[in-house]
Amino acid sequence: MAGRKLKVGAIGIGGIFKTHLGGWLASEHAELVAGSDVNPEMLAKWGQENNITRLYTDAKDLIADKDIDIVDICTPSSFHAPLTIAALEAGKHVICEKPLATNTDEIRQMIAARDKSGKMLMTAQHMRFNARNRAVKAEIDKGVLGNIYHGRAWYLRRDQLPSRPGFIYKKNAGGGPCIDIGVHVLDLSLWLMGNPKPVSVTGVSKKVLAGLPGAWSVWGGKVPQDMDVEDFAAGFVRFENGASLILEVSWLLHHPVNEERVWLYGDKGGLSLPEGVFYHTDNENQHQYDVTLKYQNAPLPPHQAECVAFAKAIAEGAPSPVPAEQSLQVQSILNAIYESQETGKEVRL
Repeated sequence: MAGRKLKVGAIGIGGIFKTHLGGWLASEHAELVAGSDVNPEMLAKWGQENNITRLYTDAKDLIADKDIDIVDICTPSSFHAPLTIAALEAGKHVICEKPLATNTDEIRQMIAARDKSGKMLMTAQHMRFNARNRAVKAEIDKGVLGNIYHGRAWYLRRDQLPSRPGFIYKKNAGGGPCIDIGVHVLDLSLWLMGNPKPVSVTGVSKKVLAGLPGAWSVWGGKVPQDMDVEDFAAGFVRFENGASLILEVSWLLHHPVNEERVWLYGDKGGLSLPEGVFYHTDNENQHQYDVTLKYQNAPLPPHQAECVAFAKAIAEGAPSPVPAEQSLQVQSILNAIYESQETGKEVRL
């Protein structure tokens, strides 16, 4: 593929893809040449605005376009697996929005299709491409926390439920905030911890505030009462290496602020995000000290940087920046939270 840019086709151009667009424009290895969406009017307008003439209302036609090298999938979650598998089988590389799929069986099928095709598959976990998080990861990899034995991660929103059909119905999304936003802080936490193997999960997932009369959200007003996913979930995870993690997520919560936080605790130090502060104790001299990380700001926002990194990895023959196997770990935990709610028991993975 030397001497020409990788050709990119996007499926689902009305939502999260807006954050990807700048990445394809900035990439020295790829260029956006096609788009697909089920809304023909929006697709036509988007094509005019971005000077894209290859427009498809059926994603199958974009996948069948022999000139396309990369497919960027930004559809509702329930479509991720079938579209990814079809694209891989057609010989395309695939970057797919999170969650990679709504269940572990689908992810295993995606991995099998990837392996058979020999193409690259990446989950668009943009938090890994935040400049602060990458600087923190580099420090952790140096051993500043030592053995990480516990973590806490939460993504909590106050009255911010996305009331669109792609989010609030299980047939489209596979779940509520557990899958929608829990996937972000969980993936980030596992990545920082070195992706230890999860072995068991205890969890709860509930529709609480969304089911109250008059429930509303600052994103979309009144909450549809036929919403069939949770608005709150929490889980406790044990890992093969002895570490543990607590996860909490919500779209609607009586909480003072919207928070995305990760705490990690090791035998040499602790970490708080988003502050980027490391906490240490000097036992020999019996004092404590905190270190605030300073880092260089990235030239691109995380959603754009992940697209650039994907195309660069393909062009250079490097591994996938976010391997599907790691997304399988994440999804196994999220699915186990739902299963634990149903059974009232710990789920062994």
